[in-house]
Amino acid sequence: MISVVVPVKDVKPYLGQCLSSILTQSYKDIEVICIDDGSTDGSSDILKKFSKSDVRVVLISHNKSLGVSAARNAGLKIARGEFVTFVD
Repeated sequence: MISVVVPVKDVKPYLGQCLSSILTQSYKDIEVICIDDGSTDGSSDILKKFSKSDVRVVLISHNKSLGVSAARNAGLKIARGEFVTFVD
């Protein structure tokens, strides 16, 4: 399995395309760990939609922005893959 960690902070215009691109890859044994780092633009709604429609999407939400390093570390803590990559 490959774990894909996606820190998210106010990227609503790009988020749907980003997640769709990850999830439609030919390699299917992945988990996509999305960390909502206190988004205020509706990104969290998109994340919830994807996590409900695809079991490979895991959602972590921070109530306030902790920064990209904290978001990445939160994803690393729960990653189950043999390999881990980041999509920013």
